[in-house]
Amino acid sequence: MSEKDHKVSRRQFLTYTLTGVGGFMAAGMLMPMARFALDPALRAGAESEFLYVCDVDQLTEDPQVFPFNFDQVDAWYESEVSRDVYVYIRDNEVTALSAICTHLGCTVAYDGNDDYPEQFFCPCHFGRFDKDGHNIPGTPPRRPLDAYEVKVEDGKVYLGSIYQRT
Repeated sequence: MSEKDHKVSRRQFLTYTLTGVGGFMAAGMLMPMARFALDPALRAGAESEFLYVCDVDQLTEDPQVFPFNFDQVDAWYESEVSRDVYVYIRDNEVTALSAICTHLGCTVAYDGNDDYPEQFFCPCHFGRFDKDGHNIPGTPPRRPLDAYEVKVEDGKVYLGSIYQRT
C-alpha cells in the first residue's frame, strides 16, 4: 500500500481531534446531570429503616402523639430531624398517621378543638380530618393524612417509610 492511501489531511485530523475532545467534554458535563436526575429513581427501591416509637401497651383506640427522631441526609449535609406521629389501634391493627397537614404542612392536633371532637384539626386554615385521618369535605385539605409503614415486634412499634394515601 502506498502512503497516499493512508494519508490524513490536516483538516481531517483537526476534525477528528476536535470531535473527540468535544465528545469527552460533553460526556463530562452530562454524566453528573444524568446521575442527579436518576438518583431518586435508583434510591426509591431502597429498603427503609424502621425506627422504634413506642410499646404496644401504651396504645389505645384513640390516636396519641409520639415524638421520634431520625437522621436526614441532604446532599452533603446531615441533620437530626424531629417529627410527631399519631399512633393508635384500629381493627386490632396498629395505625400510624403523620401529624403534618396535607394542605400547607402545619401540625394537626387530635381532639384539639372543642367544636370538632374526635377529629384532627389544623389551626392554620381550619382543616379537619376524621379519626382515621381522612379529609373532611368542605375543608382545605384535598387528601388524607399521610401514613407510615408499621412493624410490631416483641411488643414494640416500629415506623418505616411514609406514604401518601388517596
